[in-house]
Amino acid sequence: MRSRSIGRRPRSAYPILLLLVPALIAGCAPDTRPTAGTDGSWQTPGALATAGQAAASPTVAPTSAAPSPTRTNLRHVFPVKAGNVDYHPTHSVYPGTDIFADCGEPVVAVTDGRILEVSRVDRFSKRGPLGPYNGGLSVSLLGDDGVRYYGSHLSAIAAGIDTGVRVRAGQQLGKVGHTGNANNVCHLHFGLSPKCTGHDDWWIRRGVVWPAPYLNSWRKGGNRGPATEVAGWQKKHGCPKAPTTTSGGG
Repeated sequence: MRSRSIGRRPRSAYPILLLLVPALIAGCAPDTRPTAGTDGSWQTPGALATAGQAAASPTVAPTSAAPSPTRTNLRHVFPVKAGNVDYHPTHSVYPGTDIFADCGEPVVAVTDGRILEVSRVDRFSKRGPLGPYNGGLSVSLLGDDGVRYYGSHLSAIAAGIDTGVRVRAGQQLGKVGHTGNANNVCHLHFGLSPKCTGHDDWWIRRGVVWPAPYLNSWRKGGNRGPATEVAGWQKKHGCPKAPTTTSGGG
């Protein structure tokens, strides 16, 4: 009798184990049944988990707040669009260039950037102060290369040219004139400088490096840029205070 009872117990346990094993396997194995995604596509839970991990990673997408690098491959054009135009390679008192053309000829943006300063009123007076208002009607453009391009003695400023407005190379900024301390001679005073205070630093804005080598290139269709020289000047000089003499404000 003992041998019969021992023999029956294993046979009665087998069906129960066979029923439990599939359930245990199903509970441990990942669910691979497709699930509808938020975009309407079908994905497996494993794929959704992988996508969720990628979305949580901070290196997946760069932040829009990151500063953009200074552009060095910008297009440059000659600042006066005229057939009859000339300029001096040098300038009195400080680096700069006077570009001579008929009054009314277009003055254009040298490169891509945004307008930094605009003067639409001629405040120059021979009684003074000399320096801050010598330029008369003027525009300064902060190029995407970090260089400030300054043009003064204009007869008019183009409509829509205001502080903060973005412009493209060749876009008209104004017209050649003889406002300010221009001695009634139609020309554009042209200066290259870094952006220092960005406002009323006329002793820097009027020009700190010689423009002629770059004007020579642009006039021939070249693309020589002043960014390296201007940055080198600022590294050496910083943003110096106004000089004691105010002649040649430009």
